[in-house]
Amino acid sequence: MNARYCRRKGIEFERAVRRRLAAVFGDSHVHRVAPRAASGATPDVVAPGLVIECKAGKRTNPRAALRQAVRGGRRGVPVAVCKDDRQPAIVTMRFEDFVAMVRECHDLRCR
Repeated sequence: MNARYCRRKGIEFERAVRRRLAAVFGDSHVHRVAPRAASGATPDVVAPGLVIECKAGKRTNPRAALRQAVRGGRRGVPVAVCKDDRQPAIVTMRFEDFVAMVRECHDLRCR
């Protein structure tokens, strides 16, 4: 596989993640971030309260993707969405952020 194919696969995955989240938050609230030339500190997708790094490939590295999301420099919970070839996508986030999210969902359901 050449570099062009890998970039295209990554862009298509970012678009798919954006579409799935736009179905939840609304199309105007979720957007892909245009990559900056020499900067690895921009997230791929931004949704309300989330800074998302997307990775698609033969064998992705969720920890490295999460570190990149943390360096994203935006406010929100850093999340890595990774998809290995012919496998379902997985989400990686810090445990403290996960607990806060679960607490918030629980509080909303108990109201």
